Amino acid sequence: MKNIELIFVPCPGTGHFVSAAEFSKRLIHRDDRIRITILHMKWFPNASVDAYIESLAASQPDGIQVIDLPQLDVPVDPTKSIESSIPAFVQSYTPPVRNAVRDIISMTSSSDETRVAGVVLDLFCSPMIDIGTEFDLPSYIFFPSNASLLSLMLYIPDRHSLKSSEFETSDPDHLIPGFVNPVPTCVLPSPLFSTDGGYTAYLKTAERFKDAKGIIVNTFEPIEPYALNYLSNGQNPPVYPVGPVIDFNGLSYSDDKVMKWLDDQPQSSVVFLCFGSMGSFKAPQVKQIALGLERSGFRFLWSLRVPPPHNDASEMLPQGFLERVQGRGIICSWAPQLKVLAHKAIGGFISHCGWNSIIESLWFGVPIATWPMYAEQQLNAFMMTKEFGLAVEMRLDYKQDSDEVVMADEIEKAVGKVMDGESEVRKKVKEMAEMARKCIIEGGSSFNSIGRLIQDMLGNN
Repeated sequence: MKNIELIFVPCPGTGHFVSAAEFSKRLIHRDDRIRITILHMKWFPNASVDAYIESLAASQPDGIQVIDLPQLDVPVDPTKSIESSIPAFVQSYTPPVRNAVRDIISMTSSSDETRVAGVVLDLFCSPMIDIGTEFDLPSYIFFPSNASLLSLMLYIPDRHSLKSSEFETSDPDHLIPGFVNPVPTCVLPSPLFSTDGGYTAYLKTAERFKDAKGIIVNTFEPIEPYALNYLSNGQNPPVYPVGPVIDFNGLSYSDDKVMKWLDDQPQSSVVFLCFGSMGSFKAPQVKQIALGLERSGFRFLWSLRVPPPHNDASEMLPQGFLERVQGRGIICSWAPQLKVLAHKAIGGFISHCGWNSIIESLWFGVPIATWPMYAEQQLNAFMMTKEFGLAVEMRLDYKQDSDEVVMADEIEKAVGKVMDGESEVRKKVKEMAEMARKCIIEGGSSFNSIGRLIQDMLGNN
């Protein structure tokens, strides 16, 4: 049988690009007949994606190549949601992606050894399914988040057919197929309420999912059995849960003062605070976090991003705080999250609830206290606490762009709960960590799901 070539088109955001590339590694590791080309679209400067691509090139994985597409100037209105600009971005990159696909097909058509078997598109690139159709190629959606969010996105076109307008904050809880519990309106992604194009972007993206040959989801059966059961009802394209897909290169980060400090701490004694690459707080909130940590009495590692106009974290902290907690806590501007979560000293994680952060914490059996910030993180926080019982509820509906301040006493209580060594949540998270690891080994549910996906791709003529 011939080798097959797959063309991946991920969005350039770190969580999207890295997840897609890591999944492509898993495919070629599983079957040496697979070759993969990743088309690198560029939008904002992204040092982490650039560094990842450099490390990928340095490791020279057999069967994977990255093609840099031209940098395009896609304007973004800073007064509108980033989601409102995604359709223009995808439309702008459609011609260069089409040209790249044509060139790859042309190169392989003269070969007796390899044929192009499909394109794998980021969820936001679903309109590019038309490119696959143009070249008679099946298109798959790579969904780097969870099955519950996929259920919500499939619900949006159904709802729109009945009520053709944006969501409203006054809406009652939503009965969304794929969710066990009614979903509060306040935890839905903010763009669904916007009239600036964010809602339309979600709608147009989700409407194309039905045209995909299959949807690949970075989740695993034990954590989302209800949503995955709904998605396999035959009314949607086949769904392949293939997770957890994690970039384990983060474990190779060289030691620095953060890791050396952790080495000196007792097992499960440190609470880790990290809020993602875009998560930052204004000075009043930073002060309350500091006071909450100080009052909690627990050791802490706090990854604190300093927003303009501040130049130094100390400008935002309560007077004398650093002296009072000296030796008990450490503040840094950046921490190697995966390696930190893997460290024996970490006992709890106060997180923005990005999906990659959630699956990394579950992999290492570290319980989360929820503090969502943006995108779909409020929905993730709701799922982790109400649907799965795998996280401590701190906040479910916090929004980064609000002026709300979470007070020190609430933070202190959340730290105490997430660091409780005897809690039911901690026990369930440890159990889920074992199940996650079993999913990806031979005979596991995600291992088997990838096998079915590969057989489907090999059968594409």
